[in-house]
Amino acid sequence: MSYIDLVKEKARQDIKTIVLPETNDRRTLIAAAHILEEGLANIVMVGNEEKIMDGAGWLEVDLSGVKVIDPANTDKLEEYVTLLYETRKSKGMTLEKARQILLKDYLTFGIMMVKANDADGMVAGACHATADVLRPSLQILKTAPGVKLVSGFFILDVPDCTMGDNGTFLFADCGLNQDPTAEELAAIADSSAKSFKQLVGSKPIVAMLSHSTKGSAKHPLVDKVAEATRIAHELYPGLTLDGELQADTALVPSVGKSKAPDSEVAGKANVLIFPNLDCGNIGYKLVQRLAKAEAYGPMLQGIAKPVNDLSRGCSWEDIVGVVALTAVQAQLV
Repeated sequence: MSYIDLVKEKARQDIKTIVLPETNDRRTLIAAAHILEEGLANIVMVGNEEKIMDGAGWLEVDLSGVKVIDPANTDKLEEYVTLLYETRKSKGMTLEKARQILLKDYLTFGIMMVKANDADGMVAGACHATADVLRPSLQILKTAPGVKLVSGFFILDVPDCTMGDNGTFLFADCGLNQDPTAEELAAIADSSAKSFKQLVGSKPIVAMLSHSTKGSAKHPLVDKVAEATRIAHELYPGLTLDGELQADTALVPSVGKSKAPDSEVAGKANVLIFPNLDCGNIGYKLVQRLAKAEAYGPMLQGIAKPVNDLSRGCSWEDIVGVVALTAVQAQLV
Protein backbone atom coordinates (compact mmCIF):
# COMPACT_ATOMS: atom_id res chain seq x y z
CA MET A 1 0.00 0.00 0.00
CA SER A 2 1.37 3.43 -0.96
CA TYR A 3 1.99 6.18 1.57
CA ILE A 4 -0.99 8.26 0.47
CA ASP A 5 -3.28 5.22 0.67
CA LEU A 6 -2.26 4.82 4.31
CA VAL A 7 -3.02 8.50 4.91
CA LYS A 8 -6.43 8.09 3.32
CA GLU A 9 -7.17 5.17 5.63
CA LYS A 10 -6.33 7.40 8.61
CA ALA A 11 -8.54 10.19 7.25
CA ARG A 12 -11.52 7.82 7.00
CA GLN A 13 -11.20 6.80 10.65
CA ASP A 14 -12.33 10.22 11.91
CA ILE A 15 -14.00 12.28 9.19
CA LYS A 16 -13.18 15.99 9.29
CA THR A 17 -14.64 18.99 7.44
CA ILE A 18 -12.31 20.73 5.01
CA VAL A 19 -12.96 24.01 3.17
CA LEU A 20 -12.06 24.33 -0.52
CA PRO A 21 -12.50 28.01 -1.41
CA GLU A 22 -11.12 27.98 -4.98
CA THR A 23 -14.39 27.00 -6.57
CA ASN A 24 -13.66 28.63 -9.93
CA ASP A 25 -10.88 26.08 -10.55
CA ARG A 26 -11.82 22.90 -12.40
CA ARG A 27 -9.20 20.85 -10.50
CA THR A 28 -10.87 21.77 -7.21
CA LEU A 29 -14.28 20.62 -8.45
CA ILE A 30 -12.92 17.32 -9.72
CA ALA A 31 -10.96 16.76 -6.50
CA ALA A 32 -14.01 17.48 -4.35
CA ALA A 33 -16.00 14.82 -6.16
CA HIS A 34 -13.26 12.23 -5.64
CA ILE A 35 -12.83 13.16 -1.97
CA LEU A 36 -16.51 12.52 -1.39
CA GLU A 37 -16.46 9.31 -3.42
CA GLU A 38 -13.51 7.99 -1.38
CA GLY A 39 -15.03 9.12 1.92
CA LEU A 40 -11.97 11.13 2.97
CA ALA A 41 -13.63 14.27 4.37
CA ASN A 42 -16.73 16.39 4.42
CA ILE A 43 -16.26 19.21 1.92
CA VAL A 44 -17.43 22.82 2.14
CA MET A 45 -17.07 24.95 -0.99
CA VAL A 46 -17.29 28.73 -0.91
CA GLY A 47 -19.09 30.51 -3.72
CA ASN A 48 -22.24 30.66 -5.78
CA GLU A 49 -23.95 27.27 -5.67
CA GLU A 50 -25.51 27.56 -9.13
CA LYS A 51 -22.14 28.32 -10.74
CA ILE A 52 -20.41 25.53 -8.83
CA MET A 53 -23.04 22.97 -9.82
CA ASP A 54 -23.01 24.19 -13.42
CA GLY A 55 -19.23 23.65 -13.42
CA ALA A 56 -19.69 20.18 -11.97
CA GLY A 57 -22.22 19.36 -14.67
CA TRP A 58 -19.88 20.53 -17.40
CA LEU A 59 -17.07 18.41 -15.92
CA GLU A 60 -19.46 15.48 -15.39
CA VAL A 61 -18.61 15.10 -11.70
CA ASP A 62 -21.00 14.56 -8.80
CA LEU A 63 -20.93 17.27 -6.12
CA SER A 64 -24.32 16.46 -4.63
CA GLY A 65 -22.71 15.72 -1.26
CA VAL A 66 -20.86 19.03 -1.04
CA LYS A 67 -22.02 21.82 1.26
CA VAL A 68 -21.85 25.16 -0.54
CA ILE A 69 -21.78 28.45 1.34
CA ASP A 70 -22.26 31.70 -0.56
CA PRO A 71 -20.88 34.59 1.52
CA ALA A 72 -23.57 36.88 0.11
CA ASN A 73 -26.39 34.55 1.17
CA THR A 74 -25.50 32.99 4.48
CA ASP A 75 -26.74 33.76 7.97
CA LYS A 76 -23.15 33.19 9.14
CA LEU A 77 -21.90 36.40 7.49
CA GLU A 78 -22.56 38.75 10.40
CA GLU A 79 -21.04 36.30 12.88
CA TYR A 80 -17.88 36.11 10.77
CA VAL A 81 -17.82 39.89 10.28
CA THR A 82 -17.87 40.42 14.03
CA LEU A 83 -15.25 37.73 14.63
CA LEU A 84 -12.91 39.17 11.99
CA TYR A 85 -13.38 42.67 13.41
CA GLU A 86 -12.61 41.51 16.95
CA THR A 87 -9.56 39.57 15.77
CA ARG A 88 -8.07 42.43 13.72
CA LYS A 89 -9.43 45.65 15.25
CA SER A 90 -6.06 46.47 16.81
CA LYS A 91 -4.69 46.52 13.23
CA GLY A 92 -7.30 48.99 12.01
CA MET A 93 -10.05 46.60 10.99
CA THR A 94 -13.59 48.03 10.95
CA LEU A 95 -16.90 46.22 10.70
CA GLU A 96 -17.53 47.58 7.23
CA LYS A 97 -14.08 46.61 6.00
CA ALA A 98 -14.49 43.13 7.48
CA ARG A 99 -17.79 42.72 5.63
CA GLN A 100 -16.26 43.84 2.33
CA ILE A 101 -13.34 41.42 2.71
CA LEU A 102 -15.54 38.45 3.53
CA LEU A 103 -17.89 39.11 0.63
CA LYS A 104 -15.13 39.21 -1.99
CA ASP A 105 -12.22 37.14 -0.58
CA TYR A 106 -13.17 33.48 -0.45
CA LEU A 107 -9.82 32.49 1.10
CA THR A 108 -10.42 34.76 4.10
CA PHE A 109 -14.01 33.51 4.34
CA GLY A 110 -12.69 29.95 4.47
CA ILE A 111 -10.21 30.87 7.20
CA MET A 112 -13.05 32.41 9.21
CA MET A 113 -14.94 29.13 8.98
CA VAL A 114 -11.94 27.38 10.52
CA LYS A 115 -11.56 30.12 13.13
CA ALA A 116 -15.23 29.75 14.11
CA ASN A 117 -14.91 25.93 14.32
CA ASP A 118 -17.36 25.50 11.45
CA ALA A 119 -14.62 23.61 9.59
CA ASP A 120 -11.53 21.72 10.70
CA GLY A 121 -9.09 22.91 8.04
CA MET A 122 -8.65 24.56 4.65
CA VAL A 123 -6.76 23.72 1.46
CA ALA A 124 -6.06 26.35 -1.21
CA GLY A 125 -3.33 27.57 -3.53
CA ALA A 126 -4.23 25.96 -6.86
CA CYS A 127 -4.83 29.44 -8.27
CA HIS A 128 -3.40 31.67 -5.54
CA ALA A 129 0.15 32.46 -4.45
CA THR A 130 1.41 31.05 -1.16
CA ALA A 131 1.39 34.57 0.31
CA ASP A 132 -2.34 34.87 -0.42
CA VAL A 133 -3.03 31.65 1.49
CA LEU A 134 -0.62 32.36 4.32
CA ARG A 135 -1.48 35.99 5.06
CA PRO A 136 -5.06 35.51 6.34
CA SER A 137 -4.04 32.28 8.04
CA LEU A 138 -1.44 34.04 10.17
CA GLN A 139 -3.53 37.17 10.71
CA ILE A 140 -6.61 35.27 11.87
CA LEU A 141 -5.56 31.85 13.15
CA LYS A 142 -2.10 32.89 14.41
CA THR A 143 0.76 30.50 15.13
CA ALA A 144 0.38 27.43 17.32
CA PRO A 145 1.51 27.72 20.95
CA GLY A 146 5.27 27.42 21.34
CA VAL A 147 5.98 27.71 17.61
CA LYS A 148 8.66 30.22 16.59
CA LEU A 149 7.80 30.45 12.90
CA VAL A 150 5.59 28.96 10.23
CA SER A 151 7.36 26.91 7.59
CA GLY A 152 6.49 24.84 4.55
CA PHE A 153 7.25 21.21 3.76
CA PHE A 154 6.55 18.49 1.24
CA ILE A 155 5.96 14.83 1.85
CA LEU A 156 7.62 12.88 -0.97
CA ASP A 157 6.87 9.25 -1.70
CA VAL A 158 9.59 7.86 -3.98
CA PRO A 159 8.72 4.62 -5.80
CA ASP A 160 11.03 1.60 -5.52
CA CYS A 161 13.23 3.35 -2.96
CA THR A 162 14.76 1.73 0.12
CA MET A 163 16.09 4.97 1.58
CA GLY A 164 14.25 7.16 4.06
CA ASP A 165 11.16 5.49 5.49
CA ASN A 166 10.70 2.96 2.68
CA GLY A 167 10.91 5.81 0.19
CA THR A 168 8.92 8.36 2.18
CA PHE A 169 10.60 11.65 3.12
CA LEU A 170 9.81 15.08 4.47
CA PHE A 171 11.62 18.02 2.79
CA ALA A 172 11.69 21.47 4.44
CA ASP A 173 11.56 24.38 3.94
CA CYS A 174 10.46 24.14 0.31
CA GLY A 175 7.90 26.91 0.04
CA LEU A 176 8.09 29.71 2.54
CA ASN A 177 11.26 30.93 4.31
CA GLN A 178 13.74 32.14 1.73
CA ASP A 179 16.94 32.38 3.75
CA PRO A 180 16.36 31.17 7.31
CA THR A 181 18.86 32.00 10.02
CA ALA A 182 20.55 29.27 12.04
CA GLU A 183 17.94 29.73 14.78
CA GLU A 184 15.13 29.47 12.22
CA LEU A 185 16.65 26.36 10.62
CA ALA A 186 16.72 24.71 14.03
CA ALA A 187 13.05 25.61 14.58
CA ILE A 188 12.15 24.28 11.13
CA ALA A 189 13.91 21.02 12.01
CA ASP A 190 11.89 20.66 15.21
CA SER A 191 8.55 21.40 13.48
CA SER A 192 9.43 19.06 10.62
CA ALA A 193 10.26 16.19 12.95
CA LYS A 194 6.87 16.62 14.62
CA SER A 195 5.09 16.76 11.26
CA PHE A 196 6.86 13.61 10.07
CA LYS A 197 5.89 11.72 13.21
CA GLN A 198 2.31 12.98 12.90
CA LEU A 199 1.80 12.27 9.21
CA VAL A 200 4.08 9.29 8.56
CA GLY A 201 4.08 7.67 11.99
CA SER A 202 7.72 6.59 12.01
CA LYS A 203 10.62 7.95 14.00
CA PRO A 204 11.97 11.16 12.40
CA ILE A 205 15.69 11.05 11.58
CA VAL A 206 16.69 14.60 10.71
CA ALA A 207 19.59 15.66 8.47
CA MET A 208 20.69 19.29 8.30
CA LEU A 209 21.86 19.44 4.68
CA SER A 210 24.82 21.32 3.25
CA HIS A 211 27.41 21.05 0.50
CA SER A 212 29.78 20.06 3.30
CA THR A 213 29.98 17.08 5.65
CA LYS A 214 31.41 17.72 9.10
CA GLY A 215 33.70 20.55 8.08
CA SER A 216 34.81 19.21 4.69
CA ALA A 217 34.24 22.70 3.24
CA LYS A 218 34.66 26.16 4.71
CA HIS A 219 32.07 28.82 3.95
CA PRO A 220 29.57 31.02 5.83
CA LEU A 221 26.73 28.85 4.44
CA VAL A 222 28.35 25.81 6.02
CA ASP A 223 28.80 27.70 9.28
CA LYS A 224 25.07 28.51 9.31
CA VAL A 225 24.05 24.86 9.06
CA ALA A 226 26.62 23.79 11.64
CA GLU A 227 25.32 26.45 14.03
CA ALA A 228 21.72 25.41 13.35
CA THR A 229 22.68 21.86 14.28
CA ARG A 230 24.24 23.06 17.54
CA ILE A 231 21.16 25.12 18.40
CA ALA A 232 18.82 22.24 17.59
CA HIS A 233 20.74 19.90 19.89
CA GLU A 234 20.57 22.52 22.64
CA LEU A 235 16.90 23.48 22.28
CA TYR A 236 15.43 20.18 21.11
CA PRO A 237 17.53 17.47 22.77
CA GLY A 238 15.00 14.75 22.02
CA LEU A 239 15.57 14.95 18.25
CA THR A 240 17.61 12.39 16.35
CA LEU A 241 19.41 15.05 14.28
CA ASP A 242 22.84 15.68 12.80
CA GLY A 243 24.64 18.04 10.47
CA GLU A 244 26.10 19.46 8.51
CA LEU A 245 25.71 16.57 6.07
CA GLN A 246 25.83 16.29 2.31
CA ALA A 247 22.76 14.71 0.75
CA ASP A 248 24.44 11.43 -0.15
CA THR A 249 25.94 11.21 3.33
CA ALA A 250 22.49 11.68 4.83
CA LEU A 251 20.76 9.13 2.59
CA VAL A 252 23.14 6.38 1.45
CA PRO A 253 24.26 3.96 4.19
CA SER A 254 27.65 3.18 2.65
CA VAL A 255 28.45 6.86 2.07
CA GLY A 256 27.21 7.80 5.52
CA LYS A 257 29.41 5.15 7.13
CA SER A 258 32.41 6.40 5.16
CA LYS A 259 31.98 10.17 5.60
CA ALA A 260 30.35 10.36 9.03
CA PRO A 261 30.96 7.04 10.80
CA ASP A 262 29.97 8.36 14.24
CA SER A 263 26.65 9.87 13.12
CA GLU A 264 23.35 8.27 14.16
CA VAL A 265 21.69 10.04 11.20
CA ALA A 266 24.10 9.52 8.29
CA GLY A 267 22.72 6.98 5.82
CA LYS A 268 19.37 6.82 7.61
CA ALA A 269 17.74 10.26 7.22
CA ASN A 270 14.05 10.60 6.39
CA VAL A 271 13.64 14.31 7.21
CA LEU A 272 15.80 16.62 5.10
CA ILE A 273 16.28 20.24 6.19
CA PHE A 274 17.61 22.44 3.39
CA PRO A 275 19.78 25.51 4.07
CA ASN A 276 17.54 27.87 2.07
CA LEU A 277 14.44 27.99 -0.09
CA ASP A 278 16.36 27.71 -3.37
CA CYS A 279 17.81 24.36 -2.32
CA GLY A 280 14.55 23.05 -0.90
CA ASN A 281 12.35 24.05 -3.81
CA ILE A 282 14.80 22.84 -6.47
CA GLY A 283 15.46 19.64 -4.54
CA TYR A 284 11.86 18.54 -4.17
CA LYS A 285 11.05 19.30 -7.81
CA LEU A 286 14.04 17.31 -9.04
CA VAL A 287 12.98 14.31 -6.97
CA GLN A 288 9.36 14.70 -8.05
CA ARG A 289 10.16 14.90 -11.77
CA LEU A 290 13.24 12.71 -12.15
CA ALA A 291 12.45 10.02 -9.58
CA LYS A 292 8.71 10.18 -10.40
CA ALA A 293 7.92 10.76 -6.74
CA GLU A 294 4.51 11.73 -5.48
CA ALA A 295 4.89 15.17 -3.83
CA TYR A 296 2.26 16.47 -1.40
CA GLY A 297 2.39 20.12 -0.42
CA PRO A 298 3.58 22.65 0.27
CA MET A 299 2.07 21.76 3.62
CA LEU A 300 2.23 24.45 6.27
CA GLN A 301 3.40 23.74 9.80
CA GLY A 302 3.15 26.01 12.81
CA ILE A 303 -0.32 27.52 12.25
CA ALA A 304 -2.80 27.07 15.10
CA LYS A 305 -5.22 25.10 12.90
CA PRO A 306 -4.61 23.12 9.70
CA VAL A 307 -4.32 25.25 6.57
CA ASN A 308 -2.36 23.93 3.64
CA ASP A 309 -1.07 25.37 0.42
CA LEU A 310 -1.00 23.85 -3.06
CA SER A 311 1.40 24.30 -5.90
CA ARG A 312 -0.25 26.25 -8.71
CA GLY A 313 0.93 23.43 -10.99
CA CYS A 314 -0.95 20.82 -8.94
CA SER A 315 -3.26 18.18 -10.35
CA TRP A 316 -6.65 17.27 -8.94
CA GLU A 317 -5.00 14.13 -7.55
CA ASP A 318 -2.57 16.35 -5.62
CA ILE A 319 -5.51 18.24 -4.10
CA VAL A 320 -7.10 14.97 -2.98
CA GLY A 321 -3.85 13.95 -1.31
CA VAL A 322 -3.36 17.27 0.49
CA VAL A 323 -6.97 17.23 1.71
CA ALA A 324 -6.39 13.75 3.16
CA LEU A 325 -3.22 14.96 4.89
CA THR A 326 -5.03 18.05 6.20
CA ALA A 327 -7.78 15.86 7.60
CA VAL A 328 -5.20 13.75 9.45
CA GLN A 329 -3.58 16.92 10.82
CA ALA A 330 -7.01 18.05 12.02
CA GLN A 331 -7.53 14.78 13.88
CA LEU A 332 -4.54 15.63 16.06
CA VAL A 333 -5.19 19.33 16.77
